[in-house]
Amino acid sequence: MRLNRNRNRMFYRRDNRLLGCLPYLVTMSLIVLIAWGGRGWLWDAIQRILYTPATAMTLADGQNAFANGDLDTAIAAAQLSYANQPDDSTAILLLIRSLIYRSYADYDTDRDRLTALDYSTTYTQQYPLDWDALAIHAFAQQANQQHEEASRTALRVIRQDTEHVIARIALSLSYGSQGLFEAAIREGRVAVEIANTRQPDWRADAYRVLAIALSDNGRYTEAGVAAEQAISYRSKLVPLYFERALYASQLGDMDTATAAYFNIIAFDKDNIKSRLRLCELSSKLSEREAAITYCQYVTDNAPGWSDGWYALGREYYLKGDWANARQVLGRCSALQIAQNIAIAERELQCWYMQGQAAEVLRDCDRLLLLYNEFQEMVRVGNLPQTWVYPPSGPPVCIGQIRNTPSVQGD
Repeated sequence: MRLNRNRNRMFYRRDNRLLGCLPYLVTMSLIVLIAWGGRGWLWDAIQRILYTPATAMTLADGQNAFANGDLDTAIAAAQLSYANQPDDSTAILLLIRSLIYRSYADYDTDRDRLTALDYSTTYTQQYPLDWDALAIHAFAQQANQQHEEASRTALRVIRQDTEHVIARIALSLSYGSQGLFEAAIREGRVAVEIANTRQPDWRADAYRVLAIALSDNGRYTEAGVAAEQAISYRSKLVPLYFERALYASQLGDMDTATAAYFNIIAFDKDNIKSRLRLCELSSKLSEREAAITYCQYVTDNAPGWSDGWYALGREYYLKGDWANARQVLGRCSALQIAQNIAIAERELQCWYMQGQAAEVLRDCDRLLLLYNEFQEMVRVGNLPQTWVYPPSGPPVCIGQIRNTPSVQGD
């Protein structure tokens, strides 16, 4: 007997290919539907894993950021902590400290000093007996050129606590700014001793103010050593490198100064102020093309900063490129007027060198306009007279003198 394998139950096999696909398709469809429905939750979970939102930052995060030279994060965390706990002087200390250091970090951060003073003033008005807050307020006053007020505030704290390191730091800076250099050095050394024995978190700050006091007294080698000590405690704090470079350049140690500026760029690749300093350093070394390259970086990336145009124009002037010197220095003088910079604070060399370039090029119209503007600024600002032609005018422009518009004083 022959078995029919297509009919016998034991050997009968249905074609399950289509049926086998159905469970798979159903399962995948369910997964897709669940994923689509929960996509918001899934995205939030990924965000929580990959990012720490600003609202989750703590004061400890800010302190760690400051220790790593990340002043932006330190300020953001301190502001958040202060907003949540407006009576927390720890947050105020971190906020003021970070703002003041950031104010020296680049060309466009000066306003941070005023912001720091606003915060410290508000806090100390509410809590006039918080000695830590008063000490950091003295630090902010000093940074904003309120030297005598800073001294008084710091001394008020020291009368309560003779070993208050922040008050000693502020007092040293204020003494130096008032020309009391020996007193500034003394207070700087006291601050270092207190920081080393009681307040290690402030060692970099203490050595920094000692370096400043020594430099003010012309002791640049010792200032450099103190600055190196400060850097050893805060190796990523950008302003310390600017100060280290300054003391080195005052000794003619251009290699150390250059290394300091490149350290800044390593931490902050877009730092504009360091490029300007490298331009000035290259100029001192008569490396004209390198200086022009650095200065062009400044004017390209900070076109509203007149200092960059002045430095670039000066390089063209020293190179004898009169046409470029006249054009670039014209940008410098125009910016200073447009930004309403006070006459006493203007870089008048932008007018003088531009005028000299115009004279070489025999551009009498431009020369006479610049000369009249310069004379008006000197008169209004009661400044020393440094650019004078005879009554007949510039020799190349005799017979062409005429009344030209002059800049108005502030």
